[in-house]
Amino acid sequence: MQTHEARLSALREELKRRGISGFIIPICDEHMSEYVGEYAQRLGWLTGFGGSAGSAIVMINKAAIFTDGRYTVQVRDQVDGKLFDYVAVHEVSMIKWIAKNAQAGEKIGYDAWLHTNAWVKQAEAAAAKAGASMVAVDMNPIDAIWADQPARSDAKLQVHENIYSGKDSEEKRAEMAAYLTAKGADGAVIAALDSVAWIFNIRGEDVSNTPVPLAFTLLNNDGSATLFVAPEKITPEVQRHLGNQVSIRGYDELAQQLGQLSGKVIAVDPERSVAAIEQALIAGGAKIMPLRDPSILPKAVKNPVEQQGARNAHIRDGAAVTRFLKWCTQELVKGGQDELSAAAKLREFRDATGVLKDISFRTISAAGPHGALCHYSVDEDTNLAIEEGQLYLVDSGGQYLDGTTDITRVIAVGTPSAEMVKRYTQVLKGHIALAMARFPKGTSGAQLDVLARQYLWADGVDYAHGTGHGVGSYLAVHEGPQRISKAAGPQAGTDEPLQVGMILSNEPGYYKEGGFGIRIENLVLVKNADIEGAEGAYMEFENLTWAPLEPCLIDADMLTKAERDWVNEYHAKTYALIGPQLEDTDRKWLADMCRAI
Repeated sequence: MQTHEARLSALREELKRRGISGFIIPICDEHMSEYVGEYAQRLGWLTGFGGSAGSAIVMINKAAIFTDGRYTVQVRDQVDGKLFDYVAVHEVSMIKWIAKNAQAGEKIGYDAWLHTNAWVKQAEAAAAKAGASMVAVDMNPIDAIWADQPARSDAKLQVHENIYSGKDSEEKRAEMAAYLTAKGADGAVIAALDSVAWIFNIRGEDVSNTPVPLAFTLLNNDGSATLFVAPEKITPEVQRHLGNQVSIRGYDELAQQLGQLSGKVIAVDPERSVAAIEQALIAGGAKIMPLRDPSILPKAVKNPVEQQGARNAHIRDGAAVTRFLKWCTQELVKGGQDELSAAAKLREFRDATGVLKDISFRTISAAGPHGALCHYSVDEDTNLAIEEGQLYLVDSGGQYLDGTTDITRVIAVGTPSAEMVKRYTQVLKGHIALAMARFPKGTSGAQLDVLARQYLWADGVDYAHGTGHGVGSYLAVHEGPQRISKAAGPQAGTDEPLQVGMILSNEPGYYKEGGFGIRIENLVLVKNADIEGAEGAYMEFENLTWAPLEPCLIDADMLTKAERDWVNEYHAKTYALIGPQLEDTDRKWLADMCRAI
C-alpha cells in the first residue's frame, strides 16, 4: 500500500510536470456538500485525515493542513507532522497562508469545481499580493495520481412518493419558476444535492448517510428543467415520475450546456455553487444573477405531511434509542464494551425497526475523554473501552422515508461524580430554557442562543459549537438556512428568521478536556404559539425527540419548579409514546427512567 509520503511525493511530481508550484485540496465535491462520496475524499487519501472538514495546500517545498477546533487532536493523530504543518483556521486561514507564503512568480493550482467563486477571488487577491497567481486546472492532479480512486456511485435514483413529500415536483417547480420570473431571471442553476433531490422528489444512494443522487439541474422560469445526471441511473419508474417537462443530460454535460445560454439571465447561488459554474456561464455569454437557491427556504419550511412524518419517524427512532439506552445501563458496567461495539449495537436496534434506510451521519460514540471532543469520530485506531466511572456520549440519527432524526444522550457508567452531575444539570437547564421559549415572528437563531448558554456562562464555562441546526425531511441532517448559534452574520445562518414548519436541533453541551463530554440533543419543530392577549404573532417549539434523559445525572435541587415540571412532562410523554412499542421488560425499565423527580 502506498504511503502518504509517497502520495505527497507523487503529487509534487505531477505539479512539476504541469508547471505549477502548488495545489489546493479541500474536502469537497462539485456540489459544495458537507458529506462527500468516496471518489471525492481526496484530502483523506493524500494525508490520512478522516475528519469531515478541512483542507490542505501542497507546495513544492512545503505543505500545510488546515482544520478547525473540532479536529485539533484528530489531525495530529492521523496526519504526519513531518509532511504537513498543522494550521488552525481560526488563527490562519488558507487565504492568509497564501498571502504570507506564496513567492513571486509561483502558480498555485485549484480545481474550479471544488471552490466557490468568492473563495477564488479572495485567493487570487492574496496570491497577487505576493506576486503569485492562481490557476484553474483542467483536471484535478490528485485524480491523475490516485490509481485506485473509487468511481462515482452508479446507484439508481429512487422516487420519493408524495405520501412522504407532501407536494409534487411539478407544483414545487411552478412556484420556484414564478419566483424566478418575478426576479427577472430566465432560469437558475441548482447545484446543492439536497435541493435537487427535494425539487424533483427523488432520492439516491450516492453519498453516505444522506439520501441524494449526484446531479445538477437547470430550472427554467416556465417550470421546465434539465436534470444533469448519469443516464444509466434513471429507471423507467423515475423517468415516468419526472415527466415530459424534465429532460435528462449527462452529469458531465453541465458546463457545455451552460456555455450555450448567451444573453440569458441565470440565477446562481454564490454560497452553494462552485466557481466552474459561473466561469462556464460567463464564457458562454450569460448574465449571472446572484440569488439564493430558490428551493432553500421552502425545503426548510416543512409542509404538514413532512411535519407528521417527522413526528412518526422520531417516535419509531426513539423506541430504538430507548432499547439501546437500556442495553447500555445493563451492559456497560460489566465491561467488555467499547466505542465501536456500542455504536454497532445502536445500529442493530435501528435496523430492527425494519424501515431504516441509513444512519443520518456517522455515529459519535465517545467514552470518557473522547466525549470532550465534540465531533469525535471513532475508528479502529482511536477506539476506547467504555469503563466504569466514565460518561458515555452518543450522538446519532436515522434516515427513514418519513423523516430524518438526530439525538444525543449521555449515559453514566457507574456512579457519576458531583462535577458530572452539576454540568449535566446546567446543560439540561439551558436545553429546557430553549425548549420552553416563546418568541415573536421575525426572531432569528442568534437571538435565542443565549437561552441555552446562560447557566453555563453564569458559572464561567461555555461550549464551542452552535446550539441548533436545521434538519431535512429524509434529506441532509444539517440543513439551512436556519441555525441557532452565537456566530454572527448572514453566512452563519443565525440571521435567518425562524418560520413555522422549520425543524431545528436543541443541543447545548459542556466539554472538559481530557475528562468527559455532555450534550443533550432533541429536535424541535417551530409552531405558532397560542398566547391569550398576545400583541402580534408569536411562535414556540414542539418537541419531536422522545427518549429518556439520565436521571442519575440530574440534580433536582438545581432545577426550578418550572424546570422540574418540564422534565416530568417530557418523561411522561416519552413513556406514553414509546412505552407501547416496547416489550414488558423494556417498558418497565423505561417507566423507572421516567419516574417523576
